[in-house]
Amino acid sequence: MDRQVSKEEVPSYELVEEKIKEIDGSIIILRIFYLFMHIAYKFQLIKNDKLCAVEIPRKLLEGLRDRNISLEEELDRIIYSSLEQSECWSKV
Repeated sequence: MDRQVSKEEVPSYELVEEKIKEIDGSIIILRIFYLFMHIAYKFQLIKNDKLCAVEIPRKLLEGLRDRNISLEEELDRIIYSSLEQSECWSKV
């Protein structure tokens, strides 16, 4: 079972939150899970009455602590591509 974690446990949480807010300020990070099988964090996002999940690899988030530009671009790509997919957003 995937474990729910707090934002304090997530490496570079503030940067992820900032990138999401840049895309759409009305998106809220609802919950975060640590996926043991994928070694990634799954961010559950909510906007109005729709839910979307974005998985970000742990190594990527850990590498962002040093504000690595290429890793920031990879983070942008993951977030933008996930949020733009209509199938990501499901009604709750």
